[in-house]
Order: sequence, then structure tokens, then C-alpha cells
Amino acid sequence: MKAICWQDVNLPVEVLLHRLNSLARGWTTYFRPGVSHAAFRYLRAVVWRQVFGWIRRKHRRATWKELRRRYCGGGWWPAGDGAILLDPAKVRTTRYRYRGAVIPTPWPSTA
Repeated sequence: MKAICWQDVNLPVEVLLHRLNSLARGWTTYFRPGVSHAAFRYLRAVVWRQVFGWIRRKHRRATWKELRRRYCGGGWWPAGDGAILLDPAKVRTTRYRYRGAVIPTPWPSTA
């Protein structure tokens, strides 16, 4: 994510968000079946910080109020024209999937 945000400031924000979304979506899909909600919250903070660092480098003289109005619609979560940054903290995790009798036994059966 750091490499994507440091590549080019002249990209449109939609392209940046699309690249970050594909990376974050793949990461959260891979780590979804586990106890990873705290990691997803941390990833949310990292992604937000990286995107706003990119926006601040793109518009060095703009105030926070202008940047929020331009890139967040008045809120705090970045969005472009039709592209919204994926929030990893909202991804549901599947913890401790019940497998029932499907769990293989390590001992041989004596039948």
C-alpha cells in the first residue's frame, strides 16, 4: 500500500482507490477466516493515513476542510467519482467454523 501511494501524485483519485481496494480486498479475503478483526482495524487506520498522505502531497496548500469537502464529501472517509475506499474494519470475519464429524482423527480406527 505504501508503494502504491508513493508512486504517482498525478493519478486520479479513482485509480488510486481502485488499486488500494483490490489490494485490501484480497488481503481481507485471505485473512477473513480467523481472529483478525483487530488487524482489520489497524489496516483501516494504515490505509486512511496512506490515502490522506497522498492527498496532502497532491494538494500541498489546501486546508483539511477543503480536502475533506473535495475527496470525502464532508466526512472523513475518502471517495472519488464512483469509487469509495474499502473499509477493512467492516469486513465480517468467520471465526471457529464448526466442522462437526468432518475433523479427521490422528489415530487409526480399530474396527
